[in-house]
Amino acid sequence: MDIFSNKQVLIVGILSKLILSIFLMLTESGLSGSAINVPANFVFGDSLVDVGNNNYIVSLSKANYVPNGIDFGQPTGRFTNGRTIVDIIGQELGLQGFTPLYLARSTRGISVLVHGVNYASGGGGILNHTGKIFGGRINLDAQIDNFANTRQDIISAIGVSATLELLQNGLFSITIGSNDFINNYLTPVISVPEQKLVSPQVFVATMISRFRLQLTRLYMLGAQKIIVANVGPIGCIPFQRELNPEAGNNCFSYPNQLAQMFNTQLRSLIQELSSNLEGSKFAYANVYGIVDDIIQNSRSYGFENSDSSCCYLAGRFGGLIPCGPPSKVCPDRSKYVFWDAFHPSDSANLIIARRLLDGNCNDIFPFNVRRLVTL
Repeated sequence: MDIFSNKQVLIVGILSKLILSIFLMLTESGLSGSAINVPANFVFGDSLVDVGNNNYIVSLSKANYVPNGIDFGQPTGRFTNGRTIVDIIGQELGLQGFTPLYLARSTRGISVLVHGVNYASGGGGILNHTGKIFGGRINLDAQIDNFANTRQDIISAIGVSATLELLQNGLFSITIGSNDFINNYLTPVISVPEQKLVSPQVFVATMISRFRLQLTRLYMLGAQKIIVANVGPIGCIPFQRELNPEAGNNCFSYPNQLAQMFNTQLRSLIQELSSNLEGSKFAYANVYGIVDDIIQNSRSYGFENSDSSCCYLAGRFGGLIPCGPPSKVCPDRSKYVFWDAFHPSDSANLIIARRLLDGNCNDIFPFNVRRLVTL
């Protein structure tokens, strides 16, 4: 009888802590009804969604200096003039503020962690040797390690059952893979020997094999609602246009072909995991299709420039030198698809985010973000 009573006490304690954690979210943030469906938002990826983790590591891949963040109020480590895609999605869902970055000292304590954490790192990739030219970066395996640490901290505060429920209802997004091409397989000069030894088919297969293990591990740690973004049209970024002038005014086709090869296999992988991992709800985000549409039909979206960097210093497309203090900034940032040599502007990110939130199955499959959070 005493044993039974102890179990009851334990169950009541866990439920009480869960109720307390939800109460903290509602009272501290004043969340709207739509946001209650997303008690936590966990972000993984590269510089497209990094909000400052690289500020805390020794790396050549940083954005915590002007003119980055010119429309955010100050440089924060975001590789754009304003907000990232995940910043905007969080705002549209009514989440409290921006999801805090993992390496910040302030990202501690249960009242913070229950809202989610951003683990993304500029230069990071699916493969662990991706981005080594930058020195420090946090690749996806290490990002998942960091999430496992967060998970344990939450368990220590509210117990296993409450934590699993929090994670199962939370939103997980992974935006990664571009660096595995740009700063690995396609790195100028350095990658020539690898390209001779490793075919594109083998390289992509290696990425998919590793990604399968990483996504499965994330699921095993408790994630169920998982958005996986494909690789965008990397042959259209100003950097690739500069390196391949033979493309003229067009996107350079070879990187785009690699991205499409990866994306085709990634979509099959997402369908495979959805079938094999019980209770999982994967969404395949077609960022390639969305960005390609923006570039090809830029005028209809209100853009005047779809091939050059708004933040520029040298090169026909402004893509030869990274955005930094010596750079010049275009007069109207809202008219440019690209902020710098690699990354979209806030205006482009806004379009991408809204199409992922409310788009049809051509944009995100089998359900959009707003639908996913209600499941």
